[in-house]
Amino acid sequence: MLLKINEAVDFIKNIYDVKPTVGIVLGSGLGNFINEIKISKEISYKDIPYFPMSTVEGHDGKLIFGELGGKKIVAMSGRFHYYEGYSSEQIVFPIRVLKYLGIDTLLITNAAGGVNPAFKVGDLMIINDHISQLIPNPLVGKNYKEFGSRFPDMSEPYKKSLIAKVKKIATEKNIKVQEGVYVAVTGPTFETHAEYKMILRLGGDAVGMSTVQEVITAVHLGLPVFAMSVITDVGIRDDDNIITHEEVLQAAKDVEPIFKILICELIAQL
Repeated sequence: MLLKINEAVDFIKNIYDVKPTVGIVLGSGLGNFINEIKISKEISYKDIPYFPMSTVEGHDGKLIFGELGGKKIVAMSGRFHYYEGYSSEQIVFPIRVLKYLGIDTLLITNAAGGVNPAFKVGDLMIINDHISQLIPNPLVGKNYKEFGSRFPDMSEPYKKSLIAKVKKIATEKNIKVQEGVYVAVTGPTFETHAEYKMILRLGGDAVGMSTVQEVITAVHLGLPVFAMSVITDVGIRDDDNIITHEEVLQAAKDVEPIFKILICELIAQL
């Protein structure tokens, strides 16, 4: 694992050797966020040793290096999911590479289904905690002490100081934000009515098919994390609703301008 990470990092540095301080993982339908970046270099995932290939619509599949809010950043335009057939180790490989490239803060975004009855399509939810028992833990197997402790503490997976910054920004910009617990499932099926109700009773406010494995890995590596969900559909409704991936992508694109304001301002304040 260490050899693979170092080989990937060396390959990237041979192409673009500027240390980023902030890493960003862009979720479904949020790819246009890259237009906010003053881009210096783009590297396709297919060219990076041991990097998986994104197979899902709405995930471009490239690392983007540049500047945003006065900070050197690297953005993952496209992420990997368990339902694509990748192992947990493959899914979190890029997070470890970003750490070894030099980032000291990780920002994660996703499209999620609303479970909290107070949520509606288009809401932005700050993730303040998660439930991960419904997906494989990426730290199962050999522990590498270079990455972190065998038993990492997960009492603050999402950095409270970063959450406070975004809430303050939202207030100043008059942007409404929700806050809640994200529940990760394997996918690729959207949830049944009974599953939505179960997730609500477990304490979840939103549900999705990504993010948590990345966050566990980041915490293991000692990276502070901020994560935000775009609520692209609402699962618990009185009518028989049918959810499609196309609708999820469109809902994310519709709210992207507001999302950009919060993330860009946060980066400027780091």
